[in-house]
Amino acid sequence: MNGIELHEDAVVFDGLIVSNWSREVFEDMHRGGLTAANCTCSVWEGFHDTMINVGQWNRWFHDHGDLIVKARTTADICAAKEHGKTAVVLGFQNTSAFEDRLDFIEIFKDAGIGVAQITYNTQNLAGSGCYESTDSGLSDFGREIVAEMNRVGMLCDLSHVGSVTSRDVIEASRKPVAYTHCLPAGLKEHPRNKTDEELRFIADHGGFIGVTMFTPFLRRGGESTIDDYIEAINYIINIAGEDRIGIGTDFTQGHGEPFFRWITHDKGYARTLTEFGEVKFPEGFSTIGDFPNLTVAMERAGWSEDRIRNILGLNWLRLLGEVWDHGDENPA
Repeated sequence: MNGIELHEDAVVFDGLIVSNWSREVFEDMHRGGLTAANCTCSVWEGFHDTMINVGQWNRWFHDHGDLIVKARTTADICAAKEHGKTAVVLGFQNTSAFEDRLDFIEIFKDAGIGVAQITYNTQNLAGSGCYESTDSGLSDFGREIVAEMNRVGMLCDLSHVGSVTSRDVIEASRKPVAYTHCLPAGLKEHPRNKTDEELRFIADHGGFIGVTMFTPFLRRGGESTIDDYIEAINYIINIAGEDRIGIGTDFTQGHGEPFFRWITHDKGYARTLTEFGEVKFPEGFSTIGDFPNLTVAMERAGWSEDRIRNILGLNWLRLLGEVWDHGDENPA
């Protein structure tokens, strides 16, 4: 079985896409053989605006049902694979939508939200982000958020979360947590990248690491190729092993400068957190439709078929099964 055939047969899961959603993007997901993806529907928004976004997604599921389907369980993802569709896991990159109401968490879970990041870059009611000057750690209210997410079966994401707050969440959570889209600081120092110690700590506690290929965080920046992305995945494998690692591209396909200005300012408008410059994707992996090239690159790097299948998607399925498909037997 060659790389293209393997890709077509494999379960392919992307741990984070935050594209400018449209039928064109959904068609590209299909073209790329994407079985499922965590698709962002809230970043800075509060409850009301996030519910508007969820409503828009429900319309898309209706209007583009030939291409996408909402996923609430791992069985939904497997069914999407069988029927040639892409299963969409709705996800948040912040807990701002929960506002100060723990009961909102179950409301969103019932609406199909499967993943929520504890903070996005800066301080919120739960804890500190990776661009905050002082990481205050997980707040007491944040601990209640984590406990309720555990109870309802919602994955805690720590990709943009500060190191102290992340460690607190890892220790507080009764279920596995994840960096859904990160890169190693050992290859490039950046506030968004995770140290060897942080990568090892989450893996040692049963957590998960989705590896992004967002070029500002890769070792060679805008000059990166798909093989540089493989280098980053291999680096993390050498620290955490291959069983708790997956793909989390962070594709921003279709977005322009206003979007990047919005995400690089605190709360979407305040202080500047960082500047990316020109954002382009790695050579060989410039669109979601190029996903088969990733499988070919893995094969070219000498990976076994089992490793390729696991990192493309099976590891993600096992993680989500642990979080979604089993209730919290010891709620706080």
